[in-house]
Amino acid sequence: MEPSTPTLSELPLFPLQSVLFPGGYLPLRIFEVRYLDMIGRSHKAGTPFGVVCLTEGREVRQPAARDASDAARGEGFAHESFHDVGTLATITQLERPNPGLMTICCTGMQRFRIQSRERLKHGLWVARIELLPDDAVVPVPSDLESVSATLQEVVKGLTERASGPCEMPLQPPYRWNDCGWVANRWCELLPLGTQDKQRFMSLDSPLLRLELVADVLDQTGLARSLSGRT
Repeated sequence: MEPSTPTLSELPLFPLQSVLFPGGYLPLRIFEVRYLDMIGRSHKAGTPFGVVCLTEGREVRQPAARDASDAARGEGFAHESFHDVGTLATITQLERPNPGLMTICCTGMQRFRIQSRERLKHGLWVARIELLPDDAVVPVPSDLESVSATLQEVVKGLTERASGPCEMPLQPPYRWNDCGWVANRWCELLPLGTQDKQRFMSLDSPLLRLELVADVLDQTGLARSLSGRT
C-alpha cells in the first residue's frame, strides 16, 4: 500500500547536503530534537517527508555568527536555504538504538516543487508543495544499452562485496530497461557535485537525464573503473 500524501501546505522538510532521487535509498541517523519528533510522527502516520538539498547552511543547526543578520534578528541560528525541487521520502525501517537517537532507512518517491516555506519556532521547516509527475517509463534506446549493462556489472560487484542488503547503495526492484531509473542510479553512484545532481534530478525528461549521464561516463572513463574492467 502506498503511503498517503500529507497536506500539501504542511509537508515537513529535511534539508540535507545531498540529493535524493526517486527510487533512491537513504539511510539517516536522527538526533536533532527538531527531527526526532517529525520522523516519529511520519513513521507512525505512514506519511512521507520532503528531502531538499541545501544551498546554504549545514545539516546540523549552527549558531549564528555574532555579526550575522540572523543573530541581529535574534534568531540565534545560522541561515538555511535550499532548492525548490525536492523528493518525498518514505520511511521503510526505523530503530531507536539509544535515547535521543533514531536510525532510519528511506526510499525516494515522487518529486515536488516548493511553492512557499516556513520555518517554525523550533527550527523545523514546513512547505506548501506542488507534486511533480513521475518519470514516464521510457525504454533504454539501443545506443545507450551499454550504460545500463555497465550499471548491472557495477551492481553485481557491489552485491558480492556487501555483507547484507542494507549495505547496498542501490535497492531492488531493478529496472534495467527504464531510462529514468538507470539514470537516477548512476547519478547516485557518480562523484558528481550536489549542484549537478540537483540539476539532473530536476530534469523532466528521463531520456535526457540518461544521455547526460552517458556523457559523464564517456568523458571521465568512470564506467570502466567502476565495473572493474581493465
